[in-house]
Amino acid sequence: MSVLDGDLLDRIRSRAAGYDRDNAFFTDDLAELTAAGYLCDRSLADASADQRLLAAYAPATALGINMHLVWTAVARILRERGDDSLAWILADAEAGEVFAFGNSEPGNDLVLQDSVTAAVPDGAGGYRFTGTKIFTSLSPAWTRLGVFGRDDSDPNNPVLVHGFLLRRDPGYRILADWDTLGQRATQSHTTVLEGAVVPAARIVRTVPVGPSADPFIFAIFAAFETLIAAVYAGIADRALELAVAAVQRRISRKSGGRPYAEDPDIRWRIADAALALDAVGPQLERVAADVDGLVDHGRDWFRRLVGVKHHSTEVARRVVDQAIRVSGGSSYRADSELARLYRDVAAGIFHPSDPESVHATVAANLLGPLP
Repeated sequence: MSVLDGDLLDRIRSRAAGYDRDNAFFTDDLAELTAAGYLCDRSLADASADQRLLAAYAPATALGINMHLVWTAVARILRERGDDSLAWILADAEAGEVFAFGNSEPGNDLVLQDSVTAAVPDGAGGYRFTGTKIFTSLSPAWTRLGVFGRDDSDPNNPVLVHGFLLRRDPGYRILADWDTLGQRATQSHTTVLEGAVVPAARIVRTVPVGPSADPFIFAIFAAFETLIAAVYAGIADRALELAVAAVQRRISRKSGGRPYAEDPDIRWRIADAALALDAVGPQLERVAADVDGLVDHGRDWFRRLVGVKHHSTEVARRVVDQAIRVSGGSSYRADSELARLYRDVAAGIFHPSDPESVHATVAANLLGPLP
């Protein structure tokens, strides 16, 4: 059963505009969600359903929380496949620790297949990480930061090293540089790693550079893509709800005082948005259920994962656009909720996998790799 009761969600929604206006972190939301047990382990299907609901009330809060839930989902996905190496993440989450995702890097369009961060062995099984991580959501609050870098100590066999940095560890700086168009409350500041040491006990994976069949990499993609899709579906849900309310409220003088809800063109736009959104739910639910159910899609898995993220973010942009078009000029005000959704939904194009990568993945699945 979800801990997201109506009173909690209403309080979270009441704070969203202020966090956005002030470019402030969602401190009170995080405290309430943590106290309610929202950051703890549950199935990917349950987590994605909860995130879709939370995003309809506060998109930036949901997106920030996503980065913690990715790691708990990774640990669960691996455990369900017989790998308990990250079970400690679930225990730490239960104890109130907050995990963040420090993988995105400027200039690295290979995402998890390579890294521009240097990972240098420390001689004791650990590594020193030096590089820059961007879009580090939860920057003001994380206590555990997942990072990765490239170890070139064997030039003929470079490897990618994944580990977790603790908040108290030395060797990193957080830049207060998050001032963006949307998703402002995530406070996803840049993190500069300056020889940050991750000891052997917190090195969780070493994989070759390039595409990897390691279950750890699959788990990251499965959790990240599914939960991102859920957040943007939630934004679309709210945009459609606001649009329906707006056209029922607005009156057209041209039609003799009839509501815009009776205008055929307006009705078409509302229907167009709903039809697009109706297709997102079954796809999202099926992907999450298949991950939880250990369904073996083989080489089709990555096509399905990038597909659900791409479809959800693109449909969300379309739904928000239609909502703006039917809601009138008041939605263009900076303090309107639809204007905020319009800005927040734009972030969807920047999350991996981007549209170019999505289409390349699907084409490779259907046609084989390029020669």
